[in-house]
Amino acid sequence: MFNIVLISPQIPWNTGAIGRLAVNTNSKLHLIEPLGFSIDEKSVKRAGLDYWNKLAPTVWNNFDEFLNAHISKQDRFFFATTKTQQVYFSKKFQPDDFLFFGSETAGIPEIILNKFTKNNITIPMSKDGRSLNLAMSVSIILYKAIEQNFTAFETLN
Repeated sequence: MFNIVLISPQIPWNTGAIGRLAVNTNSKLHLIEPLGFSIDEKSVKRAGLDYWNKLAPTVWNNFDEFLNAHISKQDRFFFATTKTQQVYFSKKFQPDDFLFFGSETAGIPEIILNKFTKNNITIPMSKDGRSLNLAMSVSIILYKAIEQNFTAFETLN
């Protein structure tokens, strides 16, 4: 239904939880290297529980490789960041959109954010907060996208 794209994730259990979310929402998971762990690690599989074997994430060598493979779909890229005032719920998501999230430690590189400024989105937070957990952020935005495209008789299958 949607594409979840993680740029250089660093924490395996976050990626495992996001993998579980991807399976349960019929979303495709893309991982852009470098990764801070091996996707074969026990902690990734443990966090993804028995869903990890149903996932088959696509691993990309770098952002440019990903971009070249999806060049015609760039207008449907959305980049989650704390460096914009444009809230995620102001966007109208469509099936097959690409939802990008950066690493837990650095976020999405500024060079990428600057290239796609009109599609940078944020989750509003209080001034006391710096950021949310990566898996939580993916869940919030992904389920808004699903809500906008869900009908009463539809299933995620």
